[in-house]
Amino acid sequence: MTGVPLAYIFRNLWVRKLTTALTAGGMALVVFVFAAVLMLAAGLEKTLVETGVDDNVVVIRRSAETEIQSTVDREQASLVAARPEIATARDGSPLASKETVVLVVLPKRGSENPSNVTIRGLSSTGIALRDQVRIVEGRMFRPGTSEVVAGSRIAEGFKGAGLGESITIAGKTWTVVGVFDAGGSGFASELWGDTDQMMQAFRRTAFSSVIFRLAPGTDYARLRKVLEDDQRLTVEVHRETAFYAKQSELMSSFLSVLGSILSTIFSIGAIIGAMITMYAAVANRTAEIGTLRALGFRRVNILVAFLVEALLLSLVGGLAGLGLASLLQFYTVSTMNWQTFAELSFAFSMNARVVMQSLAFALFMGLAGGFLPAVRAARLDIVDALRSV
Repeated sequence: MTGVPLAYIFRNLWVRKLTTALTAGGMALVVFVFAAVLMLAAGLEKTLVETGVDDNVVVIRRSAETEIQSTVDREQASLVAARPEIATARDGSPLASKETVVLVVLPKRGSENPSNVTIRGLSSTGIALRDQVRIVEGRMFRPGTSEVVAGSRIAEGFKGAGLGESITIAGKTWTVVGVFDAGGSGFASELWGDTDQMMQAFRRTAFSSVIFRLAPGTDYARLRKVLEDDQRLTVEVHRETAFYAKQSELMSSFLSVLGSILSTIFSIGAIIGAMITMYAAVANRTAEIGTLRALGFRRVNILVAFLVEALLLSLVGGLAGLGLASLLQFYTVSTMNWQTFAELSFAFSMNARVVMQSLAFALFMGLAGGFLPAVRAARLDIVDALRSV
């Protein structure tokens, strides 16, 4: 005898519309929480990974975790920038930027709560190295002036950082002459200005990092070894994409652990709900189960039928939860990056991994909630089941 027809399984779910909807709704809420946390972690990773360009290289002080913690003195910065492996611009100048990165405190719009913001001093070459950045309001700052441009997230969220406004940092007033879009990267959470002016204002004698673009055909691994083994230098060399991706690890891991804990707690309730629903289905369909057995369906057929029913129920809940979670992509989160201690804005991001993990989680809840009721249904004796008619 073949398995129980799917039409029979679908009909049973449709007949119990209310209980099906309530159980699927409970699962949908759990999947929503689970997917939301995964999307938060994915959005953080995406923002920081897209901050880098694979052909760009970041050079910082050895053992420094971030540019803010790093210092590269002028002599070392010049040695790095003079490497022949660095690509050149049309005028023959090297595509290398000596940059200063500092944390400043600015009040947020509305609440006036202070928060750390990254301000980056760079040259026109440094701007050219960021292909994903474009001015959307105003213009770029002029070298040698106390002008700055603000990332779109900073302009929206912080007092004094909007176009035409001014902020006072390190005892100096800086005018915001432009707002830039960073293509979804972390640069949208930074302020940019002239590196020489920044170093004077913050009384810096050393740069924070050197950023350069590899010349075509350059062996990155060999160049990295040469620079890190050079006795005149005390630096670490990273591809820009890997450098920024690493800065998401701590918070991403925390979000994943938090999501797992919350989802486990909530899923227990959803599993119990599914179990109650399926036990009720078994109790209400005892006669049907006896009839199916009398028609020749084996115990394993009954077991599989009820498991499929539970899995379909969880799939409906999972898809509904993902549908709700997808709306979060229209929202942006602003928080502190625990590795740089600076404000970072990023959006929820739904990708194939989030979808697959969320659906797998939903199906697991359905399987866990439906297994014991399915076993109960399969073990019913034919005679006892038919007596309940």
